[in-house]
Amino acid sequence: MNFPISPIFEASFENIDFLIKRDDLLDKDFSGNKARKFAWFLKEPLFDIKRVVSYGSSQSNAMYSLSVLAKMRGWEFEYYTDHVSSYLKENPQGNYLFALQNGMKIYEKKVPILLPEDTLFIHEGGRQKEAAYGLKILANEIIKQTRGEIVDIFLPSGTGTTALFLQKYLPLNVYTTPCVADDEYLKKQFATLERDKNEYPTILNTKKRYHFGKVYSEFFKIWIKLKEQTGIEFDLLYDPKGWICILENQEVFKNRILYIHQGGLLGNVSLKKRYERKYG
Repeated sequence: MNFPISPIFEASFENIDFLIKRDDLLDKDFSGNKARKFAWFLKEPLFDIKRVVSYGSSQSNAMYSLSVLAKMRGWEFEYYTDHVSSYLKENPQGNYLFALQNGMKIYEKKVPILLPEDTLFIHEGGRQKEAAYGLKILANEIIKQTRGEIVDIFLPSGTGTTALFLQKYLPLNVYTTPCVADDEYLKKQFATLERDKNEYPTILNTKKRYHFGKVYSEFFKIWIKLKEQTGIEFDLLYDPKGWICILENQEVFKNRILYIHQGGLLGNVSLKKRYERKYG
């Protein structure tokens, strides 16, 4: 599968004029940063592989993307998670539902220590050296599309893999904010893939500490504002914190911001329902 080059558009939010790289438009089923991270596994022959195994949350974007990858490659897909809520089991939706429809087998336990030789193991969120392949392609696209303009790259991070490799392959400043935990967590994730700290992106923080996966009224409000002012649907899990971070750190950016839209919109289905249940 050869991905098209995702477009870059001009947009404005809260009087900030910025560029946005629409990686959510790469493909109907296989898009966003997970498609970039898993591109190597789609390209390589890997004739001896029969199944792929991974782990994480029960509504993970990576889980869904891996289910698509496995279906495209004709592999089995086994996914391990700490817990699937009774509500989600009774009302399958979002990434969980679509991954099941793609043939995922899900287990509420830890990944077995020993896996067969015909099994491909993928770390949570796609944090692995093979992700460099697709993210280098993304970096090269950005260089070509910005045509020499100096821009400041921004994207929110889970494991930080995308931000790390973009900083490695781009002659531009890459900024990110940790969504899963804190700065130290993010730096530890970086260190598993790159020893040279000079290659790390710049980490920015929000004034308020947010706990990953919790619903916050300010997240939903800024998500709605983004749709109203830009006409673009953003991810409801990561992007709200990303934009709060941008608004609170505007003085840091010396150039026009290029925001990376990393997809993940299927997860909005279940998240919106959580917001509706809590806030009405």
